[in-house]
Formats: sequence, structure tokens, C-alpha cells
Amino acid sequence: MRAWLSALAALTWAAAAPAQTLISPQAFLDEAVGKTLTFSDLTTNQIVGTEFFISRTESVWEQADGICVRGRITTPDDRICFLYDHQQDREPVCWWPFRHEGRLMVRVARLSDGEIQVVSDISDEPFYCGDVPVS
Repeated sequence: MRAWLSALAALTWAAAAPAQTLISPQAFLDEAVGKTLTFSDLTTNQIVGTEFFISRTESVWEQADGICVRGRITTPDDRICFLYDHQQDREPVCWWPFRHEGRLMVRVARLSDGEIQVVSDISDEPFYCGDVPVS
């Protein structure tokens, strides 16, 4: 049932926004692994955080406030989901990755929330995040 609802939500969202092209989590990870991505809020343009994609299953997230946490990545139901060390008692945060006007973006995978983040920078530079190991 959950997979069906997720697929329905993705189709509904995609139909409402024809200029946006959903991409698979695997395609997103093809671009992200081994890189540092900076995410900005679409509406405010403020940096939300920076994430280093260690592998297809692990990342390190540095929040805008400088706090760093390790994350576990999964890809259920055409979503990319993150479960961070400091949120083990919560549901993973899931996103639908997509492109809009050539820009890589993610939209939170909840019907009740339209939050969109833009990948505002992709870097090959080494990533250092406090005392959280990145390898």
C-alpha cells in the first residue's frame, strides 16, 4: 500500500509540474557519489546544508548551523531517503530527485509538504566535517 501511495504521489506531482523531469534515485546518485553537494531552499535561496556522498549507501550531512551527522541512504519506491545518526528514532527523510531547467533539485516526498531544494553547487573538493569521519 505504501509503495502504491508513493507512486501515486509522484505521478500526481509530476503531472502538475510538466516542466519538471523526475529522475531515478540511481541517476541522482550517479552524479553525487564521491562529491559534495550544497543544497539551497528554492524559495529563500538560503543554504540548507552540504552533503558529501561517500557511497551509494552512506553520506555525511553538514547542516547550515555546522552540525555534522552521518547518514544511511536507501532508495525505496523511486525516492532517495536519508536516515541520519541523530534521528534513529524517526522515519527517514525522503525526496524525489528531478531536473528543472537544467538544474538538479529534490522535492520532499510527502504530499502535505512541497519543500524543494536546489543543488546549488557540486564540488570534487575534499569534505571535512567536524569530528565525523568521511571515509
